[in-house]
Amino acid sequence: MDFSGFSVKFWEVAGHYLFSMKGTTLVLFFMFAIIVIGYLLGKINIKGVSLGTAAIFIVALVFGHFKGVTVGYTDHPGCIEGWAEKLSTIDTYFKIIQNIGLVLFVTSVGLIAGPTFFKNLKKNAKSYILLGAIIIAAGSLVTALTILLVPNMTSAMAVGLMSGSLTSTPAFAAAQGALEGSPVYGEIAVGHAVAYPFGVIGVVLFVQIVPKLLKVNMDEERAKLVSVGTGDDTSKASSKLFEMDKFGLGAFALTLMIGLLLGSIVIPLPGGSSFSLGATGGPLIMALIFGHFGKIGKLSLQVKESLLSIFQEFGLVLFLIGAGIEGGAEFVDTLKVYGGLIFLWGALITIVPLIIGFFVAKYWLKLSLLNNLGSITGGMTSTPALGALIQSTGTSNVASAYAATYPIALVLIVLASQFLTYLG
Repeated sequence: MDFSGFSVKFWEVAGHYLFSMKGTTLVLFFMFAIIVIGYLLGKINIKGVSLGTAAIFIVALVFGHFKGVTVGYTDHPGCIEGWAEKLSTIDTYFKIIQNIGLVLFVTSVGLIAGPTFFKNLKKNAKSYILLGAIIIAAGSLVTALTILLVPNMTSAMAVGLMSGSLTSTPAFAAAQGALEGSPVYGEIAVGHAVAYPFGVIGVVLFVQIVPKLLKVNMDEERAKLVSVGTGDDTSKASSKLFEMDKFGLGAFALTLMIGLLLGSIVIPLPGGSSFSLGATGGPLIMALIFGHFGKIGKLSLQVKESLLSIFQEFGLVLFLIGAGIEGGAEFVDTLKVYGGLIFLWGALITIVPLIIGFFVAKYWLKLSLLNNLGSITGGMTSTPALGALIQSTGTSNVASAYAATYPIALVLIVLASQFLTYLG
């Protein structure tokens, strides 16, 4: 049977209804379509390991690739020619979605983990700092070897690969600043686009596979995390405080506002560059502080656990959608031009620091498994992996280790990116 007529008719009808939507409505339609398809894909379970929410990133990559590609039959009117073709501000829309998701997620995990953070930090501070430094050093070493040993590999391309492999936008920006005006300036973005997808998926799978391979008792591992146990006192104290609303949404917004202000503070670094905690570090650190104290004077900073759970999940989803749409637009085209080997080099910059960091934390620093994996997600500056770890372990307390390792890793990767640009 010939189904070509049906296919043409389908695309004509689909195209008619989709493009009858206004610009922002179309963006929302595809955003929720990515969520639905991503959750269905994330349910696929292979020997106890699944992509979970991170599957949304893969679906967003596909949508991002096809946003400028013709779908259907070009010789028939009504086909869908690049679903984003009529949206001149498509990148702005999805960048906003990504940033909203990021701040919702990190603020939520910070408020949840706040009560355990400082006790955990006091116990393991030196280990977290050392581990963050080792992970970035390992990634930088692999990047340096790639520049020196791989034919035709420029420092710009390699540093782009590193920033993508470690999912670090600040490192990407630092490399661009160091090479601004250089003939190879554009190669930074190429390397970043190729390495970023595996930088997300690789760490997400790693933090799920390791507990399965070790056959750990997750209840015992959760018990090893520091527990402050102030629930009853907090409940009694909060009843005497002023609450802006019954859910704690006002307190959440206040935490986020002050966190963004903190993240916007710019600190000069050697070499003429600068460092800031940004939209990730600022809200996260402020949420940990507010989550620990629970109040400012008579003002309650308590947020309902149910609201934090929703914001944590929804924030991660929005972040993955924005990141996937952005990366998918360049990923396939870059591979066509530069070949599959460039993907391999990026994957190595992700894998080697993961393995080294895990074994250093386990056998030298003697961190418990969940503190180990949490600090690795921080050292790899991987927000999606933290989300996957929270889901797979059933506790947001792993965010304490992430938050302790993340700042040192962030500073070091910015400095390393600048230094490596001078190698090739």
